Amino acid sequence: MSRLFTEDLRIAYGDDEIVKNLNLTIPDEKITTIIGPNGCGKSTVLKTLARILTAKSGTVFLDGKEITKESTKKIAQKMAILPQSPDAPEGLTVAELVSYGRFPYQKGFGRLKDQDLEVIDWALQVTGISSLRDKEVDTLSGGQRQKVWIAMALAQETDIILLDEPTTYLDLPHQLEILELLKYLNEKEKRTIVMVIHDLNHAARFADHIVAMKEGQIIKEGAAEEVITRQVLRSVFHIDAEIGVDPRTNKPICLTYDLIDRAHAMAI
Repeated sequence: MSRLFTEDLRIAYGDDEIVKNLNLTIPDEKITTIIGPNGCGKSTVLKTLARILTAKSGTVFLDGKEITKESTKKIAQKMAILPQSPDAPEGLTVAELVSYGRFPYQKGFGRLKDQDLEVIDWALQVTGISSLRDKEVDTLSGGQRQKVWIAMALAQETDIILLDEPTTYLDLPHQLEILELLKYLNEKEKRTIVMVIHDLNHAARFADHIVAMKEGQIIKEGAAEEVITRQVLRSVFHIDAEIGVDPRTNKPICLTYDLIDRAHAMAI
């Protein structure tokens, strides 16, 4: 049984219902990506899984328990979330920000223990930023800052990490660095990774499980070969895509596409 899943989840902002009767199961120790057009509910679902948002009805289960009935500290020991474009307080060093990941294990305003310091050092090392530990976060490049935030999430020592568009605003090399790091954490550390992502080819290349959403509902989910298809992309994104096979990964790749209306117009 999956550690994280939902039953009949309905999420709304006021009277505006964003997600309708969502039944989603996150595969354990896999990378799951959620794709879909802007406004379809991707980030809303992620925030509800992390208990940042409260569902109008339905339930999110973590380890067989309703997350709304668990303490914040207990949830934070099991699941970390990296929001889109997070900001660090001005003047904070890399090591100080990463140390925030240890808060779920501290009592009151207790000082960091030796075990906390060892975990922080490990998180800095595995993300490749040990040399930056004394640098101020706001002086770093976008790719470096993203690694710092991931290191903070790792310092929480959770089995599940949720990320909302972790490659936004990064150039191509830094995008690949971040995604390769997440792949390493999944394969070597057995972390369950769930991320919202826009780039279809990145989703196909790095995900074990893809969830395609539209208007608050799941249109298709499964392996890349099942989701990154011409038919599914027509339904979800309203595009007419040419799908090939990536020669390096043997995963499907979106070669080019047109808006469906344009494709129809050209065919007339």
